[in-house]
Amino acid sequence: MTPIEPTRKDSGQPGPKKKYSASLRLWHWANAVLISGSLLTVLVNATLNDPAAVTPVIQDELTKGGVRVSAQQAGSVAHALEDQVWAVHTYFGYVLAGLLLFRLILEFFQLADQKFIRKLRSALQQFQDTKRKRELAQHEIVVKSIYVVFYLVLAMMTVTGLFLAFEDLLVPFKSIRHSVKEIHGFCMYLVIAFITLHIAGVFLTERKDSAGITSDMINGGRNS
Repeated sequence: MTPIEPTRKDSGQPGPKKKYSASLRLWHWANAVLISGSLLTVLVNATLNDPAAVTPVIQDELTKGGVRVSAQQAGSVAHALEDQVWAVHTYFGYVLAGLLLFRLILEFFQLADQKFIRKLRSALQQFQDTKRKRELAQHEIVVKSIYVVFYLVLAMMTVTGLFLAFEDLLVPFKSIRHSVKEIHGFCMYLVIAFITLHIAGVFLTERKDSAGITSDMINGGRNS
């Protein structure tokens, strides 16, 4: 009778290493949820809570209920509703700032082959190798470069967001508030562009030679 070969677990050998650590996956999905929530608050205030559109609605509804208020009073209510949503947006920003700091610290504690910097350096080295490796490395360099830009944009959005959140404590810099707000808003559009590009890239990759990349970011995947 042929003996049964021991499984990897039975043999005591370590299993294949994960491509993505649990900490990195947690950061990725938490970031996705918080950025989506943050963008949703902007959308709500730009549409449902727009004071110019909500003020007459509040005034009309109160009038129907027998309460007469001025446009200014109704506008104060509309702005209060808007401020409540901005407060939620600010809380999202605080957590995003914490996640960004977590990601920077995480880079120092990742396994060597999971470090972002090491992967980028490896792609640059491969680009100088054979033509086949150069083609593969070129794609990796482009992807990693986009992520570098995303991290920089995320950092800029976080810094400008914190400035706006604590502007009362930064009175000497009040003159640049408008510029900071403009930069913060522009960074939001860049983040939206990245999300669109990221989803499209994942969709195309899943249909080509790297199927399973989404599940890898859920269960960690396996290093080849």
